[in-house]
Amino acid sequence: MISTGPSWRLLREDGRISMRALAARLHISRAGAYLRVQRLEEAGVITGYSARVDPQRYGYGLSAYVHLKIAQPAWKPLRARLMTMPEVEHAALVSGDADIVLLVRARDIAALRELVLNSFQSMPEVRSTQTVLIFDELGHDTAGARPTGAAGPSPGTQRSRR
Repeated sequence: MISTGPSWRLLREDGRISMRALAARLHISRAGAYLRVQRLEEAGVITGYSARVDPQRYGYGLSAYVHLKIAQPAWKPLRARLMTMPEVEHAALVSGDADIVLLVRARDIAALRELVLNSFQSMPEVRSTQTVLIFDELGHDTAGARPTGAAGPSPGTQRSRR
C-alpha cells in the first residue's frame, strides 16, 4: 500500500490540475507533488487520465443497464466483442441473476431497441437480456453529483502535465 495522502483524490477531481496547483493544494513543493504522482502511477494506483463527457451533448442521451445471461465459457470472447461496440461504455462480469451488466448509451429508444434486440440478442453466447433505463446518475467524484445524463470517465484520454 502506497501512502500518498489526498493526492489521488485531487487528481480524480481534476485530472488536468497543474503540478503547481496540486502542490499548493497539498501544501508541499512542486517536486514533492510530482514525486507523489509518479509514485501513484508506478504503483498502479493511477492507471490513466480521462475526460468526463456528457453523452447528451454528443447525441447519446439515453442510458441503460443491460443485464446479459450468457453461456458460461463465453465471457472472454464476448467481452472483446462488447468492448468494440461504441454504445457500450462499461461491462462487468457479476454475480447474481445476470452474468454481465453493461452500461450502454444510445441516441434514443429506437437505437436502444436495435442494440438490445438485434445486436445483443443475436449473439450466440447471449441466452437472455434485461434492460433497465437510467433516469438520473449520481457521480462518484468528490466534486459532488454530475448533472443528469453525465457520463463517467472515458478510459485512455491522456492529459499533459503543466
